[in-house]
Amino acid sequence: MTVTHPEVTRYFMTIPEAAQLVLQAGAMGKGGEVYLLDMGEPIKILDLAKDLISLSGLVLGEDIDIKFIGLRPGEKLHEKLIAEKESLATTHHPKIFEVNSSPIKWDMLKADIEDFLTKVNNRDRGAILQMLQKIVPDYHPDKKVTEVQDVYF
Repeated sequence: MTVTHPEVTRYFMTIPEAAQLVLQAGAMGKGGEVYLLDMGEPIKILDLAKDLISLSGLVLGEDIDIKFIGLRPGEKLHEKLIAEKESLATTHHPKIFEVNSSPIKWDMLKADIEDFLTKVNNRDRGAILQMLQKIVPDYHPDKKVTEVQDVYF
């Protein structure tokens, strides 16, 4: 069995619970709100893998091994549900939160996107990364992304 990293965690919900909360959040919305569902505590993928092995009647280290294959480019150890400058507000539902963030000025965003597309068309890798960081302030490319020499479009 392969696992990306021994410390990686992810959130999980059952499909019925997620569907019910999405429908309820949709009914709450008046237009433009962003909601975050309470998904409980993140689960360590290694623990999940060990549980699946055990529940399958196998013995870890005897019948099956776990191989760590490393995180893929852009993959994070832990999911981040809101950005640094965002906050959560309660709603009338205990498992649905409204995300508060700074409003986006459409004219500025449109200009940034046009500038970004120009840089993409010019294949200016460094400028592309700078524009991504300007448009998405929480985007921090990892070393693998910043060291790539060739960009293919």
